[in-house]
Amino acid sequence: MPAERKLISNGNPMEKIVGFSRAVRVGPFIAVGGTAPVDSDGKTVGVGDVRAQTKQCFEIIKAALEDAGSGLHDIVRTRVILTDIDNWKNAIEARKEYCLDARPVDTIMAINRFVNPEWLVEIEVDAYVQS
Repeated sequence: MPAERKLISNGNPMEKIVGFSRAVRVGPFIAVGGTAPVDSDGKTVGVGDVRAQTKQCFEIIKAALEDAGSGLHDIVRTRVILTDIDNWKNAIEARKEYCLDARPVDTIMAINRFVNPEWLVEIEVDAYVQS
């Protein structure tokens, strides 16, 4: 019997336009897609401040995991995607506030830019819920 598939939304209007979910849970596995540093109105949080943006991303991720019946303690992988690799220390200092106990594996990488040029960081996580 296939595992139940649960789609997690945070109300972003682009979800229906583009065809994506904030997170998807299939059985015990949860994937949270590229999470941008935006508020509930879609405005960028912490313009110019990678630490504030990283924290905002993790607040959105935390809510998505909780909606999926999980939490930060279940994270097994993070991907921190930056527009400037020199910002990695500030981003990781913020990441530690959310991931220190779970100690997931991590990838840090840089790209040219995001869809919104105000974004300095996006974060993806994978989580696994113990039964």
